[in-house]
Amino acid sequence: MKNILLKTTRRSALALAALSLLCAGASAQQQQPPSSTKPIRLVVPFGPGGVADLTARTVAQKMSESMGQSIIVDNKPGAGGVVASDAVAKAAPDGLTMLLMSNGNAVSAGLFKRLPFDTVRDFAPVSMLGYFDMAVVTAADARFKTMQELLAYAKAHPGTVNIGTINVGSTQHLAAELFKRSTGIDAQVIPFNGSPALITALRGGQIDAGVEILAPILGQISGKSLRAIAVMGAKRSFALPDTPTVAESGAPGFRVSSWNALAVPAKTPPAVIARLNKEANAALAAPEVKERLRQLGVQAQGSTPQQQADLLRDEIQRWSEVIRLAGIPKQ
Repeated sequence: MKNILLKTTRRSALALAALSLLCAGASAQQQQPPSSTKPIRLVVPFGPGGVADLTARTVAQKMSESMGQSIIVDNKPGAGGVVASDAVAKAAPDGLTMLLMSNGNAVSAGLFKRLPFDTVRDFAPVSMLGYFDMAVVTAADARFKTMQELLAYAKAHPGTVNIGTINVGSTQHLAAELFKRSTGIDAQVIPFNGSPALITALRGGQIDAGVEILAPILGQISGKSLRAIAVMGAKRSFALPDTPTVAESGAPGFRVSSWNALAVPAKTPPAVIARLNKEANAALAAPEVKERLRQLGVQAQGSTPQQQADLLRDEIQRWSEVIRLAGIPKQ
């Protein structure tokens, strides 16, 4: 009888151990990083060839090499990034769909009356990818050679200075509105339909100054047809080290930078997010990736998921307030 009980106890222990291993295996399988047999889709809310698209492709290629897994860039421009963001928000939370998030997502949260998703609730941040500076520029032969000259004239002649940007509701447009309020000047902000139209207006003397990201205007600055009188970041740009910041030139504390980041659908398993975060930060640390992004005017910079989440919340609050104060109608 004693032997029978002993055998039964041993069998029970073995069965329990096997069940434990089976459960642990199932749990581990649920937490696995993206399957290496399927490609990852990186949805980009901009058309091919722009700075955001090239940033995404540069980082995706390096991550793909490291992970041994294809990452396919899927360009879905339209509606200020809403089309691409909605596609990712509704995707399966398995790590096989990522979004190239940008400050445009923060702007859209305050600019649109209604979105088909919640910008904070429906996405899980993965990592920052980098920042790209914006600058205040004039024509090379314009009367304003420095930021101080522009501000002095604008204050002496209220309402007469025209500042060009691109599309209403763009980060450049809102940065110009914030610039007005931070420097205390009364100026007209005039949106143009894209960078080429803005550059043409600047060079033709139709506007006094412009606000634009560096990528489309660096060639004009290097060629001496445009002059950068200030950059808008918290510190001087690596691309224009001799150009002072707006904060240095009359608006202490002013800082605006455009940014890109990676995000996945909400409810993506933490282990998957951690894997993608590790791979993204490793890609951004690679010298060839840093150099390529530098050529695009992008300062490569990774982050933790929490740091990216905090930035997104802060940017939503900031741009929503700028939109309200500027009286920009919600779309």
